[in-house]
Amino acid sequence: MSLSPTFLGPDPHQPECELPSLLSQSSAAAGLTQPLSIPRLIRRQAAGAPNKTAITDGGQALTYRELEIHSDRVAGQLRAAGIGRNDLVALCVPRSVVLPVAALGVMKIGAAYLPLDPAHPSGRIATLLEDANPKIVIVHEAVNHVMDCKWQILWFGANFPPAGSQLPASIDEHVLPEQRAYVVYTSGSTGRAKGVQITHGSLLNLVEWHQEAFGVGANDRASLFSSPAFDASVWEIWPYLTSGATLVVAPDEVRSDPAALRDWILSEGLTIGFVPTLIAESLLALNWPSAISLRFLLTGADTLRKFPPPNLPFHLVNNYGPSECTVVATSGIVPPSSGNGKLPTIGRPISNVQIHILGEDGQPVPQGEAGELYISGLGVGYGYLKDPEPTAVKFIPDPFSPNANGRAYRTGDLGRYTSNGEIEFFGRVDEQIKIRGYRVEPNEIMNTLAQHPAIQANVVVACGGDASSKHLVAYVVTKPGSSVTDDMIRDFLSNRLPDYMVPLVYVSVDSLPVNANGKIDRTALPPPDERKRVGCQSAQRVRTSAEERLAELVSKLLGIGEIGCDENFFMLGGHSLFATQLIARIRETFQVELGLREIFEAPTISGLAEQLERLLVLRLEAMTDEEARAALMQSARA
Repeated sequence: MSLSPTFLGPDPHQPECELPSLLSQSSAAAGLTQPLSIPRLIRRQAAGAPNKTAITDGGQALTYRELEIHSDRVAGQLRAAGIGRNDLVALCVPRSVVLPVAALGVMKIGAAYLPLDPAHPSGRIATLLEDANPKIVIVHEAVNHVMDCKWQILWFGANFPPAGSQLPASIDEHVLPEQRAYVVYTSGSTGRAKGVQITHGSLLNLVEWHQEAFGVGANDRASLFSSPAFDASVWEIWPYLTSGATLVVAPDEVRSDPAALRDWILSEGLTIGFVPTLIAESLLALNWPSAISLRFLLTGADTLRKFPPPNLPFHLVNNYGPSECTVVATSGIVPPSSGNGKLPTIGRPISNVQIHILGEDGQPVPQGEAGELYISGLGVGYGYLKDPEPTAVKFIPDPFSPNANGRAYRTGDLGRYTSNGEIEFFGRVDEQIKIRGYRVEPNEIMNTLAQHPAIQANVVVACGGDASSKHLVAYVVTKPGSSVTDDMIRDFLSNRLPDYMVPLVYVSVDSLPVNANGKIDRTALPPPDERKRVGCQSAQRVRTSAEERLAELVSKLLGIGEIGCDENFFMLGGHSLFATQLIARIRETFQVELGLREIFEAPTISGLAEQLERLLVLRLEAMTDEEARAALMQSARA
């Protein structure tokens, strides 16, 4: 298999030329008098193949004709409510067929959509709505987070807007390249989330590059895996629906189980799919049949640390890009390991995007040296919503562009160009971190912690060696005369932040160490392994042989010290990927099959031991006398 040469992007060592008018060129080639847009491209697909399946979600499916009808009705209802060009419409809808329908309806009247995840805490959703202040909120009937909010609500039912909904007189006549297409929130270094504004021109550049790079066509079946609030969902939806392909929504139950996800990919006949880095690394370790439909597995959102095996029957493609630059800025196929000890690169810039690697003096570093990544070109977003100061700091005039209006985005990421024009990624310049593929600014968590009435001061850091074991640790100083437990703090944060932003470990300290400049000295914080956990008494010691062996398995898996029988696997730093690894180790140690559901239902060591003992009894009951004696003798020796 091979990719189009345009996948590699421009030569990063050549000076940047005037950016072409991509949309005008495409429109002229298509014989259109107005620029191309997502709504126009999808309408073209619906006209050519109205009965082709556009989106499928388990038992529910929409054809391209139905996608057009339902999104037209959304557009009609929005226009009847006074929504129009450049307005902002929030979407509080699940990852389902409803999401593309609602977003397309918003774009058809020239408005921009703001996707929110209904699975996030109501406090988080309310905070983002307060900041964005949309004209209207589209809410699915199964969501009750914003029923009493001050915004105008457009309810979405199982059958979408009713058939009698008013249709708009015209659509997308005002959708121009410089208009906003969507706004997505990302964790903010200022201590609060920031809304990133992306234009139709930037979005269409992503779509056209993606379609050409991966040869997307009407016969493709692609996954919708990401949360609506994660900008990867933008990338998963529009390149395929504008190509006449079929979008397949991944069921919740397979998204955190690599083996189940692999089986789902095979059974659905997917040809292209995206999964976050940690999931991709787990999929690489599984066995795949040699003849499958999957051509490309796309990944990103964290540092890729594993190479694909040489016999993998599809291409693994590593991608990099901040939300501020329309999801993807660089991309590249990951070859099998070369054995040189280096990590996979993040590829090369995509079409019409340039990557400059600059030193502290703002000048390009020599090839092979590390510097900060600056992104310019069509992918650079419009800036932050109602945030002119951070916009001015991060979105700067592009000193390397002959275009006086050219801008570059300062990523805060470190990298260097290799001799073949690919980019090696080295991490963050500042303290921003990635947790399970999500970008997290500790200041946002610290600001939320500071609102707790019992907490006087705090700092949040990331611990753990690699992406799979990395977790957040909060060091807290309580106010005099106040007391608080880690469960109380965790509950407080869980009502205000997404789960990936809630620290797993809480450390009580008398004061936070500071350096000579008066800033918090994170290097002087006590190691979490030597912690006194906030408000916790000493854990109850293990009581049975099964508890002891399980505790040993968990402590080795999570890289922590001795644990007690009442310790919660997930509160110790475990997550769904660790749970699948624990299942494998239990299978190897005890020769019984514990399911993922059992770990979620009984996550303590004692609870898991009870489940284990029940399975062992069932196994012994099914054995012959001779087999049972042999098993008992083997258990005694262990």
